[in-house]
Amino acid sequence: MKKRPWLLLAGIVCCSIAGFSQSLHFGFKGGANIFKVDGQSFRDEFKFGYHLGAFGEIYFTDKFGIQPEVLFSQTNFRTGNDFDNVYPDGIGDVKGKLHYLSIPVLLSFRPVNLIAFQIGPQFGTLLNQDKDLVNNGKDAFKKGDLSLLAGAQLNLLKFKLGARYVIGLNDINDVGTSNKWKNQGFQVYVGFRVI
Repeated sequence: MKKRPWLLLAGIVCCSIAGFSQSLHFGFKGGANIFKVDGQSFRDEFKFGYHLGAFGEIYFTDKFGIQPEVLFSQTNFRTGNDFDNVYPDGIGDVKGKLHYLSIPVLLSFRPVNLIAFQIGPQFGTLLNQDKDLVNNGKDAFKKGDLSLLAGAQLNLLKFKLGARYVIGLNDINDVGTSNKWKNQGFQVYVGFRVI
């Protein structure tokens, strides 16, 4: 029930922005996540995942606008052999997957129509919990993730090609407070503007 007022407010804001914007477009995108969970108890290696979702483009002027997105995003990781030394109930050398519902809201600067530079926050909600990380079955990761994204996007007619760097800003460790875990990595993607 608490989500309804927020959804209504988001709808009103989007409609208001659309009324003041010079151009409004929607499309779909997908691509690869080359991510890792950064922390003392994880292997320092990037692993491939994926992301799929939709995006909007709202330009207020010829050069400036925002690009909100809604993405289903996967991060793959592997714990280190010493995970059980850092966390006594932990299990070392475990492969795991985190699935997030991610909402980036990016400021776009388009010096020419062909390219846009983007930066902004990404809010993520964890959709799954990997229960194999600790012996007692406790949730190992926090439900929320906040990241900063920066990258560039090529605009080729209705097609979009882009690359971004993603760095986690908050600690996603829900097992203990001695070691911080953060998502980090790169995204490459292809998009298609429908409207």
